[in-house]
Formats: sequence, structure tokens, C-alpha cells
Amino acid sequence: MKKLYTVLILFLTLSSYAQDKVIIVKPDMRAKANGLAYLTRFDGFWFFKEGNDTSWARKDINMTGWKPLRPAELSAKYADKNGRVEGWFRAKVKLDNVYDTQQLGILYFSYGAVDIYIDGKPVASYGNTGANGKPYAEPANLGMQIPANVVMKEGAEYTIALHFVDYLSPFPPKHLKSNDVNPDLTLGLTDAVAKKTLLPTLLRDHLYFNAWWWVCAVLTLLFWLLYIQNTSDKTLRLIAICATFFAVATGSILWQNTVNVSSTGNFIISGVMGLSLELIFVTVPLIIANIFKRRVSPMLKLFLILLIIFSFINVFFQAAQLWLNIADAVPLIACIYYIVTSWKQLRGALWSVVVGLLVSLLSFLLLIATLYLFKSVSEETILYFNTALLLSFPISLLGYVATRFKEIINEVRENAEEVVRLSEEKKEEALNRQRLLQEEVDRQTAEIKANQARLIQSEKMASLGELTAGIAHEIQNPLNFVNNFSEVSIELLTELKEEEEKGNKDDVIAIADDLTGNLEKIRHHGKRADAIVKGMLEHSRASTGQKELTDLNALADEYLRLAYHGQRAKDKDFNAELVTHFDEKLPKVNVVPQDIGRVLLNVINNALYATQQKAKTAGTDFKPEVTVTTSTANGQVSIKVKDNGNGIPDAIKDKIMQPFFTTKPTGEGTGLGLSLSYDIVVKGHGGTINVNSKGGEGAEFVISLPA
Repeated sequence: MKKLYTVLILFLTLSSYAQDKVIIVKPDMRAKANGLAYLTRFDGFWFFKEGNDTSWARKDINMTGWKPLRPAELSAKYADKNGRVEGWFRAKVKLDNVYDTQQLGILYFSYGAVDIYIDGKPVASYGNTGANGKPYAEPANLGMQIPANVVMKEGAEYTIALHFVDYLSPFPPKHLKSNDVNPDLTLGLTDAVAKKTLLPTLLRDHLYFNAWWWVCAVLTLLFWLLYIQNTSDKTLRLIAICATFFAVATGSILWQNTVNVSSTGNFIISGVMGLSLELIFVTVPLIIANIFKRRVSPMLKLFLILLIIFSFINVFFQAAQLWLNIADAVPLIACIYYIVTSWKQLRGALWSVVVGLLVSLLSFLLLIATLYLFKSVSEETILYFNTALLLSFPISLLGYVATRFKEIINEVRENAEEVVRLSEEKKEEALNRQRLLQEEVDRQTAEIKANQARLIQSEKMASLGELTAGIAHEIQNPLNFVNNFSEVSIELLTELKEEEEKGNKDDVIAIADDLTGNLEKIRHHGKRADAIVKGMLEHSRASTGQKELTDLNALADEYLRLAYHGQRAKDKDFNAELVTHFDEKLPKVNVVPQDIGRVLLNVINNALYATQQKAKTAGTDFKPEVTVTTSTANGQVSIKVKDNGNGIPDAIKDKIMQPFFTTKPTGEGTGLGLSLSYDIVVKGHGGTINVNSKGGEGAEFVISLPA
């Protein structure tokens, strides 16, 4: 594949005439692109002979065995079994009388090594033919060759001899390496005009090549960075891939023309460039189909896959290039079809891609038409067309992405505003629901509190009922004593009257003493009954919450007896041993007596209930026992209530203080006794209430209060 810059160089018709087979070099033979007068494109003026003899460089030699052959006509058939071609070219040259001989030079472009002679004198060597005994070497830096200075006069005739050595390329179709460069443009003469034109031309070409590559490379980097941020966007991925192929293609052009590339390197780079260009043709219809949201038909997919396969094949067998160029029209037709059939969808970002594609296609068509229709086209014009061809579509993709992102941002903004509006509506709706829920919660809370109050009152009434039963049983004894001593006192008064009538003074005095003792006992038991009644009234009275110094020994003793008599009132067959260990030095504690009394009553009742339940199953050897102990230590006063009942299982030990939790059968407990006791001790008095128990061995409740 020939280098792109040679394809773009303007082919001008060189006017020459042969006079005795001499090339007359005239000023109008200079190529406008670089000022060079090319000598190797004239038929009938060049002669070739295979082999090597330095005498063939002389001006006048015997031309027997030489045959007319331009350097461009040298082919692989001249190669030996090692693929080597060696021979000499000769041609006669005369400078026109008006040709400028100042700063005259000769310049060579080819991958074949050459030694250049003028009238038998060596003037330049490009590469190494091996004539100097050193190994063969290709010419280096084809794109940046410097002319060799020569001295030639106007009107004088000179013989130019070229000792040429080349090898077959190792790659198909195995032609000469020199064929990779346009053989018609192999050798040229330069003068002052050409030297002024050549360097700016090379710099201009390199400027274009660099611009093409940098634009495509920056766009590729940008597209891939955008895709990394949004990997779900299939179109953006295709755009990044397409831009990558543009960057590789333009990079190949830049590499070929600015770096010292061997013929092998040139083959590889040309193959990469050609393959990249074909892959651009493959990706473009996929991009167009995606942005228009069109389905790619299976036939088109198959064709694009085949196009890729043939592109690989063409890297090695360039004979398929013509068919490949024809096949490239199919993806373009597919793009035009997608655009035309989706014309109504064209708006916003889509226009950018369509315009870029049309500009590229139009630039390509205009370039072809210009080269075929006009004999004289400046290289600058060709570079303009190629710039539009190579950059318009990648830049249009940037415009598409930028416009699309702007559209997405606007859509996001509109969606955000809609979300905000809906959020405000939802917020208002949520506030209304919250208000209704709060009202419902307040109502339910009020009901719960009312139910809790009723349950607490029920617990209190249950406690009061048990206390009342105990008090009734307790008060029965003093009332019996009062009744009995009252009856005895009546009988004594009757006897007193009788003895007084009889005048038995001593008997009267004895009866009076007995009567006095009876009255003392009546008063004692009356006070006892009075104390019991006052205690009942005190317990039933609503707690004021006022703390006062209280004797916990007396309080515990009183509620122990009340609880026991209450249990006896419910079960007359129940008997238990009550044991007390009261600390006589126990200080009075600042508590609410009614509340602590309720706690003691609950705990002792539970202890008595536990022993009663065990007595039903343990047999006659079991003796129910409840022990109440008071003590003080470390600033804490403790009341321990211990029983020898069934105990509390570990599985429920952590639950017994929870509201409504009870182990008693339905109807025998509310599940609030210990919960209320916990609140009274912990929250009301800053104390603690703990339980120690083992299954089957009884339980011990420890109530601790600040001293």
C-alpha cells in the first residue's frame, strides 16, 4: 500500500521532449507542490542492465545489452533466487538554457538502495548497495531526505547513472520493496526554487498530519473518559471505539511520514491504517443505527463481519483492494438509509452527527471528482479535502455528545423539578397522614393509658382484696377476745351485785379486780382492732407520693402477717412457717410507706403462693416456709423475701418484671404486680429489685433501697 502523502501529491503533466534520447529539464517541469523536477517518469530515456560494474557509471560506454526500462517498470521478475535485484539505470539529461542552476541538487525517494553518478562521478548514495563492502541497507528517513548538491551547467549534456539494489518484500504479494513508493517520483532535481518550496511543504504536511492525529487522539481520550463514567451507554461506547480507529488511522499517517520507517514497518503501518479505515466504515452505521434507535438487520451484521475479515485479508493480498472499496459503499448506503427513513426524528444532537457524516462523504466525493476532472490541483487543496474527510465526523461526534449531554442535563433538570413538585405534594400528603396518624396515636395512647390505669387499679384492688381478707382474718381474734371478755364481765357484774347484797366485801373486791383485768384486755384488743383498721385505711388510701422516715422492720412484719392471713382466708387448710430475721439496728428509711407496703405485699403473696402450689404436689413431708430478712450494708437497706417453693425457671427469669407477664392460671393474676413493684422500687425510690432462684429450690427476692 503506497504512503498517503504520495497519494495526495499532485500529479502534473511534465512536458518534455526527446532529442537524441536526452531529457531536457525545463522550469515548467517543476511540481508546484514541492518544486522538484522528476526525471524517472520518462519513457524511452532510461536504460537498464542487470549486474554490477562500476565502469557502467562512465559517460560514454558501449550500450550493447542495455534495454529501455524506466525505474518504475522494474519488477519482481528481475529478482534472483535470493529475492535480490541489482542493476544499473542510465539516462542522458540536459538543463534548459533558462533553467536556474543555482543551488542545484538531486533527491531520491525509494526503499531500494542506490548510488548516483553524474558523468562517472559519484554524487550521492541513499542506503547502502554493498559496493563499499558493507552490508546492504535500505535508505532511511524517506520523508525527510535532504537533496545532494550537484554541479550542472545550462545547455550541457550529462549522463546520470544509478547503481540500484533492492529485495523482494517478505509479505504478499512479494513485490520489490521499492514498489511501495511511487516509482515515477523516485528521482528529482532541485534548485533554489525547489529548496525554498520543499522544506515548507514538508513542514506543512507534518503540521496537517499532527493536527489530524492530535484532534482524533484527544477526542478518543475524551470519549473513553465519558464512557467510563457511564458504562451503560452503548452509543457512547461505539463512539469511543470509532474515535479510536480514527486516532489509529491518523497516527499511522503521522508515523509513516515523520519517523524513520523500514519497508517492513511501512507494510505493518499501512496495514494497520487500512484496517482502521475499514473498521471506521463498520462502526459508523452501528453508531447511526443506535442514535436513531434503529435495529441493525442480521444481513447487515453478517456483511460487516465479512468486511472485517476481508480487510484483514487485504492487508496481505492487496489485489482485493478494489473489491473492498466497492464493498465500503454498503455501510455508507446503510447510513443514508437510516437517516432518510428517520428524517422526522432529526432534532437537536442528531443533526450534529448527520451533518458531520454528510460533510465527510461530500469531501470524499469532491476529492475524487477534483483529482479526475482537473489536471492541476494544488496539494493544499487536497489537504483541505482530506482534513474535512478525516475530522468532520469525529468532531461531529463531539458535537453530538456535547449536545446530548446538554439535553440530558435539561431532562434531568426537568425531571428534578417534577420530582421536587411531586415531593412537595407527597410531603404535604405525608404531613396530613402524619397528622392523622398522630391524632390516632394520641387517641390510642389515651386509651392505652386509661386501660393501664384500669389495670393498675385492678391490681391495686386485687392487692386490696387480699389485704382485706388478711385484715378480716386478723381482726377476728381481738374482736373474739372483746366479745368473750365482755360476756365474762357481764357475769362478773351480776356476781358482784349478789355478793354486795350478801355483804361479802372481800368477794366484791376480788370480783372488781377480775372485772378490771377484763376491761384491760378488752381495751388492749380494741386498740389492736383499731390499729388493724387504721392500717387497712392507710393501705387503701391513694399514695400522695410524699416520702417519710419509715421503720421497715415494722412495715415488713405487718405485711408479712397480713399477707399470710389473706392467703389463709382463701385456703383455710394452708399453713406456713413465717420466719423473720430483722436487723434491730436497721435505720429508718425515707420512703413512701404505702408504695413500699404494696411491693412487700406483692412479693410476700408470690412467695406464699409458690409454697402453697408446691405443698399440693410435694407430699406431707413438705413444710411451707417464708423468710423475711432485713439488713444494711454499703449505704443500702435490703429486704429479702425467701421461699422454699418451686422456684423460677431460668427461661422466664428475665421476663417476670415485664408488664402482663404471669405464670399463674387465667383469672388468678394480672401480670402487673411485679411490674408495678419494679417501677416503685427502681423509678420511684432509686433502688433495685433482683431475684435469685433455682428450679425446684425456691426463690429469693432482694429489694435494696438507699439508706
